[in-house]
Amino acid sequence: MTTSDTDEYVTTELNRLRESIDNIDAAVVHMLAERFKATQQVGHLKAEHHLPPADPAREARQITRLRQLAESARLDPAFAEKLLNFIVAEVIRHHERIAEEAAGPDA
Repeated sequence: MTTSDTDEYVTTELNRLRESIDNIDAAVVHMLAERFKATQQVGHLKAEHHLPPADPAREARQITRLRQLAESARLDPAFAEKLLNFIVAEVIRHHERIAEEAAGPDA
């Protein structure tokens, strides 16, 4: 195999792998969008019934569950927990905004 054959193989393989990564990234974005649609509905329900934006017990159960899923998928559980914490923080921020909007300007 010549250097040019190797270069062509490497370029082709890189492109194939990157295309796969791009497809996975698109799927992740779409899944996150679906997740946030559901959490927006949760936020409206919480605001309507004057429930707090955060639910620490649920969040703890979710972290445990996600760490277990990560381990079984051979993904670093600490990374999975950091990702979930980031997402949950954003969800709580949305829930707080929804609660403020539901309470009105005089609240």
